[in-house]
Amino acid sequence: MRKSLFFILLIIVLGFIMGIAGYYFLYSGDIKSVLQKKQAPVPSARLNIEETNRSFTSIVKAISPSVVNISTVRKPSRESNPYFNDPLYDLFPPFRDDNIPQKRQEQSLGSGVIVSVDGYIITNFHVVEDANEIKVTLVDKAVYKGKVIGVDPKTDIAVVKIEASDLPAVSWGDSESLQVGEFILAIGNPFGLNNTVTMGIISAVGRANVGIADYEDFIQTDAAINPGNSGGPLVNVSGELIGINTAIFSRSGGYQGIGFAVPSNMAKAVFGQLVEKGKVIRGWIGVSIQDLNMELASNFGLSNTKGALVSDVIEGGPAEAAGIRRGDIISSFNGKVVENVSTLRNMVAQSKIGSTHGIKIIRNKKVRELKVLVSELPKEYTESGPYVSDEEIKQEVLGGITVIELTREIARQLRLGSAAQGVVIVNLEAGSLAETSGLRKGDVLQEIDAMPIRSLDDFNKAVSSIKENKDIILFVNRSGKKFYIALKQ
Repeated sequence: MRKSLFFILLIIVLGFIMGIAGYYFLYSGDIKSVLQKKQAPVPSARLNIEETNRSFTSIVKAISPSVVNISTVRKPSRESNPYFNDPLYDLFPPFRDDNIPQKRQEQSLGSGVIVSVDGYIITNFHVVEDANEIKVTLVDKAVYKGKVIGVDPKTDIAVVKIEASDLPAVSWGDSESLQVGEFILAIGNPFGLNNTVTMGIISAVGRANVGIADYEDFIQTDAAINPGNSGGPLVNVSGELIGINTAIFSRSGGYQGIGFAVPSNMAKAVFGQLVEKGKVIRGWIGVSIQDLNMELASNFGLSNTKGALVSDVIEGGPAEAAGIRRGDIISSFNGKVVENVSTLRNMVAQSKIGSTHGIKIIRNKKVRELKVLVSELPKEYTESGPYVSDEEIKQEVLGGITVIELTREIARQLRLGSAAQGVVIVNLEAGSLAETSGLRKGDVLQEIDAMPIRSLDDFNKAVSSIKENKDIILFVNRSGKKFYIALKQ
């Protein structure tokens, strides 16, 4: 009986042990897989973010050594002393230097970017303007004395040189290929905080009429740019230089989400000329041009405001030789569409002197193709006429003005040529629509609806022939600047 009970218990124990062993060998893999499945997988988004993060940090590590701090000093200058011009000044020691007040040193702080291994640095003209001393500090705290190689106030670009070698130079990017919405990084020294990095996107390209420089084709960005960032690099996600940070739009003096940078292609062209020639030579075709608004476009038979309206042709210039006339609308230059005055001006300015380019014009609602030779821009000329905004065009036609005939003496006083003809506005009624339309005292009216105005009789005939509810076009000469204004009845 006891033996039977013992065998029964032994069988039960052995069966229990064998069951556990069998379960372990047969099902342990499934248990492990089940346990593993309970662990949350790493999200692909996290992997992408980490990869993006590593990309940005690698860009910053590569570019930061190329960014420099630029500080300038203006040496003290003596205030004007009323005794300096007195012949007895030297005889009276009490009036010598000891009591002469001196101006304090003025310091400014900005940024720059190394663009060549032998020490050439690009920055803004306004960073080094009127500087007596320039100190350049690298990321490793090494300090060098900077020398201005050349400046170009028209684009706010300057080139500074330091005596060093094997420097980390940034690579140039192609600003023409930029797209709105691209990620970019701005690096500089805002408020003296060295190598500060901010990130944003390209908000717009081709910004002009900002009022910062004569030749504007700015990149607009929302990357934080503050005082001290001027002259620093704007780089793309490939770590290439695509702009030079230049200015901000701000009512407070600090960052408000709108910053501007000179595109790299323009900066590179200016840099090359400043290094090679010490100055910038720009192309010129001998026209004054102005932007179109809807009123002007409509009167010239266009459905949009693309193009540049020729308001004057310089006598003896390339445009006159090419057959371009006043009133023509330039729609294309060298195969590229002319969006506005700024695009044409920049294309012409960057053209090689002596080169010939195809140009398309619209004359009397018909497209014509011409060839124009690009010459060097003379100092006394400018390619653009005054900017007339849509707000200056009012619902009034020649109301509230008094005119007199233009004489040689009046023409001389107005700095016009002796051959100038027309009628001069000598009075504008206060608050009249004529006054607020953009016309000024001293403006010379030379055409009304394409009718030449040489005398008061011509003016009166032209005014009397104006049809009711019809827009008219005035051709105005303002101190030698000629432009059109469309007035809407």
